[in-house]
Amino acid sequence: MSRAIEAADVAAAVDARGPWARGALEALVRIPSVSADGHDPARVRESADATAALLIEAGLDGVRLLEVPGAHPYVFGEWAGAGPDAPTVLLYAHHDVQPVATPERWASPPFEPTERDGRLFGRGSADDKAGVLVHATAVRAWVDARGSLPVNVKVIVEGEEEVGSPHLAEFLAVHGETLRSDVIVLTDVANWKVGWPALTYSLRGIAVVDVTVRSLRQPLHSGMFGGPVPDALTGLIRLLATLHDDDGKPAVDGFFEGVRTPGEEERARMAELAFDVDEFRAEARMLDGVELIGDDGVPVLERLWMWPTISPDAIDAPSIADAAPQLQAQARARLSVRVGPGQDPEFLLDRLAEHLRSHVSWGLDVSVERVVAVPGWFTEPDGPAFAAAQAAMEAAFGRRPALIGCGATIPFVRPFADAFGGAPCLLTGIEDPATNAHGEDESLHLGDFAKACLSEAYLFAELAERLSGGSTSRRGGRS
Repeated sequence: MSRAIEAADVAAAVDARGPWARGALEALVRIPSVSADGHDPARVRESADATAALLIEAGLDGVRLLEVPGAHPYVFGEWAGAGPDAPTVLLYAHHDVQPVATPERWASPPFEPTERDGRLFGRGSADDKAGVLVHATAVRAWVDARGSLPVNVKVIVEGEEEVGSPHLAEFLAVHGETLRSDVIVLTDVANWKVGWPALTYSLRGIAVVDVTVRSLRQPLHSGMFGGPVPDALTGLIRLLATLHDDDGKPAVDGFFEGVRTPGEEERARMAELAFDVDEFRAEARMLDGVELIGDDGVPVLERLWMWPTISPDAIDAPSIADAAPQLQAQARARLSVRVGPGQDPEFLLDRLAEHLRSHVSWGLDVSVERVVAVPGWFTEPDGPAFAAAQAAMEAAFGRRPALIGCGATIPFVRPFADAFGGAPCLLTGIEDPATNAHGEDESLHLGDFAKACLSEAYLFAELAERLSGGSTSRRGGRS
């Protein structure tokens, strides 16, 4: 029998805490905790302080900020009353958010949470401040219902996930032992559909470079010099165009080395999802007539979850508002690479840098600066921890979770799983295909938010049942 069935009092407490969770989430969304360069770091610290206050209210002990030099603050709290024979569960989320490049295109202000059609709109409403509230609500519900939890809990809420966790190695060296746990639960990915929960067992990594093209010592009048004298912006555009073939597949030599091919069992799991290309196009908000890119002979989910990609995140060039008839002396772009699970991000950056230097036109000067390199992650979704998660999700959502990959990156996962001796990582969803994380009108499905809180509360009971006792029973999944 599922332990979740025996936790009706905890389920009632989750429901009773719904208004509290909603209000706390809205308060966090109102703080523009953008961790990217050029934004006020004081607002990220304000978000950390608000998160700490929330964890205290949830009933956690030892709540404090954990910091390393140069990094935005993490927030930590714990509850250790279940005893040494109970498993210790690390709950992860992040309180920083992405920038808002086009606030005028949002239907409501990005940092003013607004409900429409059962969804809460606002930057960070789903990615990932809702994850913070899932953890806090599940803990608080057990405290409300029974005054204790069946597992020991540690909570860590990161402050720089959205910029690739650049200080993660230093953080782990300083604070890793504080976070040591038997299982890691990360509520920062998507469910398969609204009402259909998911467990994610693979992630792509991410690698970022800045490429600068120079042609002149200063901008020049395009009428006086244009024609024989090349400009840097034209050179950069030509260079970026060499990165993909006509089908949109990366054209950098060696870029598919190490790409993992799914096995028969994994392909069978994908088939169970009944993937619909037209539905996917609608979810991606593609314009009529726009084609999917990549090799048509490779299923879309494999391209999405396992293939590397190259995308320009930004280009430094004069805006139209500031345009002048000039030849540009310098142009710069930031390129992000999604790294397939099993690939080496440093190897891909070597190949990318070599390609950029060898394909630049007209003898222009090109330089490549590495920003971040994070590998992907993969685990087999089996063992007692995954069984516990599937039982908890089924009890909360009324259907078995989908087992899926994800094309996004959570830098925290692999280093901490490795540091804790291969501790199983349970990646649970709070987003859905309509969330539009990182984009305009980001939103959270409020019905699924309530179910996610309930699912995690049930998960504590399921983990206690399956993982209590000796350490040999606490492993599940093979990274």
